[in-house]
Amino acid sequence: MNDVHATRKRKDSWWTVFLVDPVACRLTLVVANHTDVTPNGLTRLSLLLGLGSAACFALGQLVAGAALFYVSFMVDCMDGKIARLKGTGTPFGLWLDYVGDRIRVVCCATGLAFGQYAVTGSVSFVLLGAGVAVLDLFRYVNAPQMRRVREAVKENRAEQPQKERVVVQRPPKPPSLRRRVGRVLVKHRVRTHLVSGIEFHAAVFVVGPLLGALAGPVMLLPVAAAAGSLLLLNEIVLIYRMWRFTRSTPFVPRPENAQRVPV
Repeated sequence: MNDVHATRKRKDSWWTVFLVDPVACRLTLVVANHTDVTPNGLTRLSLLLGLGSAACFALGQLVAGAALFYVSFMVDCMDGKIARLKGTGTPFGLWLDYVGDRIRVVCCATGLAFGQYAVTGSVSFVLLGAGVAVLDLFRYVNAPQMRRVREAVKENRAEQPQKERVVVQRPPKPPSLRRRVGRVLVKHRVRTHLVSGIEFHAAVFVVGPLLGALAGPVMLLPVAAAAGSLLLLNEIVLIYRMWRFTRSTPFVPRPENAQRVPV
């Protein structure tokens, strides 16, 4: 089990750390020791389970849809662990995992919207499905672009002459509450931004449907709206941090195929 634990991400979402990994790690140990299942095979299984979840949502079966979505995500967490544990990961597997996740979310959002519209006749659920799909696509299109910008700025800074800095010795300050909380989260492998794509999916496709089954479909709307608002706020904060990171360095974009000529 220690070998399996070593394959976990250094930092992950709190939903994964506390509610998925404890089960996923034990299943990974069984799969690794007693089967020849490949990471890509697990990714395909995760996608099939996700499509089953979407079908349950479309038929109005909220509890079954939520359960299948949770299992689908758990299997999705296992493929990376198996790949790192056995060294069987491939570049195609990365693409398949990424695209499979997007297909699962879009299909589940469509199924949830269709199923609840059929039951209630409320257009609000159609807007809910569209909003979930748009937010998810924005989140996962925006993230790699921000990463590219950060890498480009770092490369640009490395090429510029470094100015000497005057270091002023100041008495150490006690860590702020934010830093203390951050240290506790990092100690437990939890990312400091507490609402990301994974928590958004968990709220919309697991928590919301379960509450909807208990208290009526109307509960889906506030849960999805709250999760979407927090996700959007998190993205705004990340974009603001990226802007602060980039504004202090002049940046001249280089043509894609430009060659560097030593002078």
